[in-house]
Amino acid sequence: MESFDEVIGARLPALLRYAAVLAGDRDLAQDVVQDALIRAHARWGRISRMDRPDLYLRRMVLTEYLSWHRRKARRAALFEARRAPVEHGPDHAVGHAERDGLWARLAALPERQRAVLVLRYYEDLSDPEIAEVLQCAVGSVRVYRARAFAALRLELELEESR
Repeated sequence: MESFDEVIGARLPALLRYAAVLAGDRDLAQDVVQDALIRAHARWGRISRMDRPDLYLRRMVLTEYLSWHRRKARRAALFEARRAPVEHGPDHAVGHAERDGLWARLAALPERQRAVLVLRYYEDLSDPEIAEVLQCAVGSVRVYRARAFAALRLELELEESR
């Protein structure tokens, strides 16, 4: 059985990246991971005996992100970010514009749909693993993904028609 410090030492960078992709905001991601790890530390005796404690830690981060308080904070941060002028250097303008467009499209998706895309394409989890993290049926994972893709396709079609 690995200690909390050993597991977190090995998994912290990945958890922070995962939360940052979910939240679209590194500061919020750090807050989410910190709060999830505080709860995980208190329950480490039980968590460490699981087959895949790393999946459980991801689930804790996701749950923290999905909480009402965090959604409110994320919406406020997104509102402020949209109001602030974005300054990019001329060398990286195209890359930043594409990345900003992707973040904006992902941010517009409902949280569960975004989580499914992040878990599948960023964390490279299978549908059963995603279902375990989200605590839902495998069929629900497929529905969330299909709806997310449909929404993204519609958004792209609307942009192209403008």
